[in-house]
Amino acid sequence: MTLPLMPKATAVWLLDNTTLTFQQIADFCGMHMLEVQAIADGDVASHIMGFDPIANEQLTLEEIKRCEADETAALQLYRNPEVEKLLSKGKRYVSQAKRGDRPSAIAWIVKHHPELSNAQIIKLLRTTKPTIMAIRERTHKNIHNIVPRSPVTLGLCTEADLNAAVAAVAAKQQS
Repeated sequence: MTLPLMPKATAVWLLDNTTLTFQQIADFCGMHMLEVQAIADGDVASHIMGFDPIANEQLTLEEIKRCEADETAALQLYRNPEVEKLLSKGKRYVSQAKRGDRPSAIAWIVKHHPELSNAQIIKLLRTTKPTIMAIRERTHKNIHNIVPRSPVTLGLCTEADLNAAVAAVAAKQQS
C-alpha cells in the first residue's frame, strides 16, 4: 500500500481532527499502533505540525467519515484520476546511473521484439534513433560490452508499457 506524504505529520493531524482509532491511523500511515498512541500521549512528535491530508488531496472527508462510522474499515489513499493521468504521461526523468543501461535495454528489445518500430522504442525508452540504429546494425561504439537486459528489470519502462507496445504491433499486424 502506498503511504501518504509525511506520515507522522499526517498521523498528528488525524489524531487532532478525527475520531479514528489508533489502529486505523497506524495502518493508513504505515506506523505501529503504539507509535500512534505515543503521538497521542505527547511522548513522540510533540514538535511536529499536523499535515492536512484533505487539503493535500490524500484523503476525502467522505472517506474519513466512513471510517469513523466503522472502526474495522481501513482508510484508502485518494487517487485523483486527473493527476494520475498527468503523471503517467509525458517525459520521465531517468537518472544518470540508468542512462548507461539504455543500450542494453535497446538490445533486449531488438532481440526479443524485433517487430517494434524505432518510433515505439524511442517512446518506450526515451532514447534516440541513431542509438537504436547503431545497436540494430551492430555499429555502436560499445557494442562488445552491451549485454541484452530487460528494460523492465532495469527500471527504464513498466511492464504494462512494454506489453501495450507489443500488443499495438500485434493488433496492427492482424488487421
